[in-house]
Amino acid sequence: MASSPGSLWHTLIHLRGNPRACVWTEPMWGLSMALVLPYLSVFMLTLGLHDAQIGLLATAGMISQVFFGLAGGIITDRMGRRLTNAVFDVIAFVIPCLIWAFAQDFWAFLAASLLNGALQVTANAWDCLMVEDAERDQITGIYSLVRVAADCSALFAPIAAIMVAQFGMEPAVRVLFINAAVVMLAKIILLYAASHETRQGRIRMEQTRHESLWRLFVGYREAARLLARSRGSLLALAIAALVAAVTLVNATFWQVLVNHHLHVPDPVLPFFPMVRSLLSVLFLFTLIRRLTSGHDLKQATLWGFGIYLAGQLVLVVIPAAEGEADLVTYALLGVCLLLDSFGAGMLFMLSESLVAFHVDEAERSRVMALQRTAVMLAAAPFGLISGWLSGMDRTYPFWLTSGLLLIGVVTTVVWWVGPHSEPPAEVVSADRA
Repeated sequence: MASSPGSLWHTLIHLRGNPRACVWTEPMWGLSMALVLPYLSVFMLTLGLHDAQIGLLATAGMISQVFFGLAGGIITDRMGRRLTNAVFDVIAFVIPCLIWAFAQDFWAFLAASLLNGALQVTANAWDCLMVEDAERDQITGIYSLVRVAADCSALFAPIAAIMVAQFGMEPAVRVLFINAAVVMLAKIILLYAASHETRQGRIRMEQTRHESLWRLFVGYREAARLLARSRGSLLALAIAALVAAVTLVNATFWQVLVNHHLHVPDPVLPFFPMVRSLLSVLFLFTLIRRLTSGHDLKQATLWGFGIYLAGQLVLVVIPAAEGEADLVTYALLGVCLLLDSFGAGMLFMLSESLVAFHVDEAERSRVMALQRTAVMLAAAPFGLISGWLSGMDRTYPFWLTSGLLLIGVVTTVVWWVGPHSEPPAEVVSADRA
């Protein structure tokens, strides 16, 4: 079947080099982490942790991400994009999965959460590896394909559901974490073998080879100046921070609300991320692609925030049935998933793409590391806050996310700077020199 030049199929088929390696290995995330992460909060409740502890773990993980995120630019420049990605994927995912698999108490979960914070290093390196040698007009398509690849986990959700139904929550989740460690290790090896160091990565490795770590750290001042001078980068930062906070709350407490407030049984839980993922893939290949194919992304961003907000509001007004969830509960959850899948898919792709569009190429790793650090600092308190709110009423965290999404709408209306309406950072810098 022929594909038009603007379609995701066309982008997928014509990817080459590092973008191809990153996108084509990403479905393995669905066979590993995405298969088990939806169960993590409920798994912790099963082992005796309470809502406030779960929220504290989410905040501790975000604080860990802040420290790793700040170091990520230096590490990525010194070690190179390719090697950094391989080493820190092991630290951030393989080792924590093994800890989670054998965890018995709060302290084991804390250790895994702190190590998992290293994902900010590998996220920085992986982004650089994927987009630095890519054509600019491919960037939104690449990030859409990344989201599609991650959403392929939907195809494997029934595996988790069958295991939980057959063996119970605790033993099934422990096995799934061991599986995640093995599959992630295979993904790391395949990506390393299929990729190569980027042009900018080789330049930065040579430039930083003989510089001290302190001097590299001081170099963040210039990256911070570049970031502060770019209104587009600051807008992308604000949007990314709001999306990160909403994602943190949903990832931690969505399944808790559905399971413990709406009384949806354990074996059904994996089908919600499955449906959300399938809908997200459908939207990314159709409506989202159409809305983001032009130069003006403002309307697409407003659609993302507005529809995600509607989904969160539907979630909090679903009445809890007496006993097990009834047909009305499942129907309203279906509406919520429909709205969430569009809004979250749109905002994920846009928040990542806007950062990539506005960042200065020569300082990409350090500027993106600063942005990620700022995003994590902004989002970190919301784990603790949402845990405290959930302890009072399990709908309260989603009133909080509704407020954050409303702020996103206002921010986009008032502060919008399009990716094609601002000169590159190096031009701005030259004009003001």
